[in-house]
Formats: sequence, C-alpha cells, structure tokens
Amino acid sequence: MSRVPVSEDDLTATRRAKLATLRASGFAYPNDFRPEDRAGEILETHAGDDTPALEELGREVVIAGRVMAKRSFGKAAFAVIEDASGRLQAYLRKDQLDEETFLLVKGLDLGDRIGVRGRVFRTRTGELTIAATEMRLLAKCLHPLPEKWHGLTDVEIRYRQRYLDLLSNAEVRESFQRRAKILAGLRGFLTSRDFLEVETPILQTVAGGAAAKPFLTHHNALDMKLQLRIAPELYLKRLLVGGFERVFEIGRNFRNEGLSTRHNPEFTMLEFYQSYATVDDLLPLVEEMVVGLAQTLHGGTKITYGDHEIDLGKPWARLSLVNSTAERVGCSPDDLRSDAKAAEIAKKNGVQPPAGAGAGKITTELFEHLFENEMVQPTFVLDFPREVSPLARPRDGDPFLVDRFELYVVGREIANGFSELNDPEDQRERFTAQVARRAQGDEEAHPMDEDYVTALEYGMAPAAGCGVGIDRLVMLLCNLPSIRDAILFPLLRAERP
Repeated sequence: MSRVPVSEDDLTATRRAKLATLRASGFAYPNDFRPEDRAGEILETHAGDDTPALEELGREVVIAGRVMAKRSFGKAAFAVIEDASGRLQAYLRKDQLDEETFLLVKGLDLGDRIGVRGRVFRTRTGELTIAATEMRLLAKCLHPLPEKWHGLTDVEIRYRQRYLDLLSNAEVRESFQRRAKILAGLRGFLTSRDFLEVETPILQTVAGGAAAKPFLTHHNALDMKLQLRIAPELYLKRLLVGGFERVFEIGRNFRNEGLSTRHNPEFTMLEFYQSYATVDDLLPLVEEMVVGLAQTLHGGTKITYGDHEIDLGKPWARLSLVNSTAERVGCSPDDLRSDAKAAEIAKKNGVQPPAGAGAGKITTELFEHLFENEMVQPTFVLDFPREVSPLARPRDGDPFLVDRFELYVVGREIANGFSELNDPEDQRERFTAQVARRAQGDEEAHPMDEDYVTALEYGMAPAAGCGVGIDRLVMLLCNLPSIRDAILFPLLRAERP
C-alpha cells in the first residue's frame, strides 16, 4: 500500500499543536540555560580518547544547539545536536531523565533547539556521545527543515531566507566565516601600517566620489533632501586636509543601479588614503594585501575560481589602457586622443560611443569591450584618460592621462586607485565639466561639491588612495559565482504574488 505524502502545511500544523500543548504545561521559551562547552571543542579534545580513558575522566559537559537528527528506540533516543562549532550526539535514556523530560524527548522535532548536560562516552560503534542527565527544550521549530540529504538548493529561497541557507549548507556558513577573516585581515594589514580606521557619513547632501546614481531620501525634521553615499572618498580626503595622514574606512555604499552577478545596490567597500604617496606606492601595497589574504585563507598563492587556477604569486601583469587598445585595433595611440577618430574606431569594433563622450571616455569603453573578459590572471590596468577620472591627479607632461590604476582578476574590477588631485582650481574645472554632462542627461556624472573644493583650498597634502570592492574580493577568494553569495542578505526583486 502506497504511503500518502504529508504536506509541509500538515507538518507545521502538527508542530504548532505540540507547541500549544507545551504552552499549556508551562513552556515559555526559557532563557536560563547556559552552555558551557562547544561540540567542536569536545570532539577535538577527546578525539584520541577510548572508552576506558573517558570513563576515568568522567567529564561532564553542557552544550546547546539545534536537533539535526533523531533516532528513537522506545526507552531511549539519540539526537544529533549542532552548534556553531560542529555536531555532537546525545544519548537520551528514560531511566536517566525524569518522566516529564522524556516526554519532551519523544516529542522533539528536527530543528528544535535544546540544551543537554551529561557525561562524555563512546558508543559501541565508537561515536563520541553525551550521556544526558538533563535535557531542556529551549525553542520549538515550527517548520520542517530543508531536505537533509541535498540541503537547500533552491536559489531563490537560499537568498530570501538566508537563515535556512546557513543552517542547511555548511559551505555557505564557511564562506561567511571566511568573509569575516578577510575583513579582519584587511584591518590588520592597514592598522599595522599606521592607517587610522574612521567612519564618515552615509547620509550626504552631495553624494560624490564615484560615477553612479545615488538613492534619494528626505530628513523630515530638517526638511532636507539627502542622498545615500555612493563612496566615502571625498570625506576621507577631507580628513587628509584636517591633518590625518593615513586613513581607511570599511563600510556600505549605495548605488541606484541594476542587479547582476557582479552588482548589488548595497555593497561594501574598503577605501584607504595615504599622504605623501603616489599611485606607484599603492600597486605593491595592494598586491601584498591580496596575496596575504590568499595565504591566510588557502595557505598559498594559488587559488581556484570556477574553471580557472589563479596564480597570485606570479608578477602581476600590467596593461596600458590606451597603448594596448591601440595595438589591438591597429591604430596609433594618438588616434585614440582624437574625439572623431576614437569614435570612428570604436564603431568599427562594435562599441557605440555614448552621447557627448570625448576620446577618453570612448577609449575606456573600447578597452573594456576588448579586454575585460581576457584579464583572468591579476592585471593592473594603467594610463587612464583624465575624462573618466575627475578626482585623479593629471599625469606630469601628459594632461590627457591621469596617474590611476584598476585591478582586474577573472574579468572583474577588484580595486581602483590613483594619485589624488589636490589642486582646487583644477578640481573645480572638472566638477564644472561633470555638471555639464549631467545637464546633457548623464545621471552618473559627478555633481559639484563646493565644500570639498573649499577643503582643498586649505591645502591637501599630495596623496594617493584606493578603493577595494570587498564583495568581489570575497567572491574571488571564496570561489563564489555571484555577488549574492558574498552578501548575507542581498537585495532581491519583490516576490510575485
């Protein structure tokens, strides 16, 4: 006779009925149980202890966690308990527990949170186990957990209900534990080099520091229009004006743009700035920083990303944006400095020049079209046009270019750095040109920031700075295919009714 499948709604209803019975008997989600031990530590400490050794020790432990498996045998049951450090089995015998507690044991469901106290021993099969002398139900799980053999595989549910993803997929938890190590590693790297960690405003009157469309909001009490920051750059450089010489910030930025495997409107950036430095000082610094993270996480400089083996230990390639583009399309570098010629060359190579774009913007888009997907191994792109770098210092002797670089790995931009523009008159002229582009319809052109220009007028030391996309760096170092896998709670489209 075939078994009629039980629906998830029926299972939830059964669990809710159990909770109602528990409440009637006085259960009220207790908060007085304190675990004293962790499953992983117990397993590690007693890995080599056999049954006689454990009996001699007679160690009593207290753990708490989620029931991930359960086997009942009438007057006894085994429950696998998972905490943040690992899983450990508990042996729950009727003759070791009071009658009321053993009734709770019989009613346990997968996902329930319990606390257990007992002595450590080994079963006949050699599995390290806690012989429970106390068991407490701490929280009832009212929904069945995802299917245990295959984990949670529905991508939509994984991102919308990350808590289910985390409790079902150990590799997901590991990725976010690695993310925390990456953040700690970045902080340690910079603070050990005398950089000061600071915090700058997220709510800004003028959102600047990048080419992006901001989110708009309103402060009711002040009756004031505000924007969520798109980058912390201009405030960090104000701190250089104020006398700090090395600063950094790790924080959220917000850009009103589309969703993709590389883009989330809310994302995390590291930006750091160093006085009396140039872009040439930043290149080895960024390389050392990324290599150090890889060694910490992977024990070496070779990492796997998708089908690629990335060798971070080899000297990183360097490409001149203008010269490499000219060589690829078979023209002179000077041709790419002419608006008309650059537009013609771009069209011949499948790139439609943006309206109002000059040679610098056109050449940059052509370079990205030709080279972006090819830069699998770490590559520094150098020699950016001034037109696409409104905050970067112009190249000495060549005002068409600025002292700037971008780091690409597996076809993605990871970092962007440059020698900073500290000439207030030049900065005002560039902002004015950007404002003109905004008037022509470019919503990502940089707005005028009068206060920032005023700050520069007080004198900012020569400096260099860099921004690193933390989420993309995590993707790279943790072999994650989508930025949504690197962000705990990514923004998603509204659910369809």
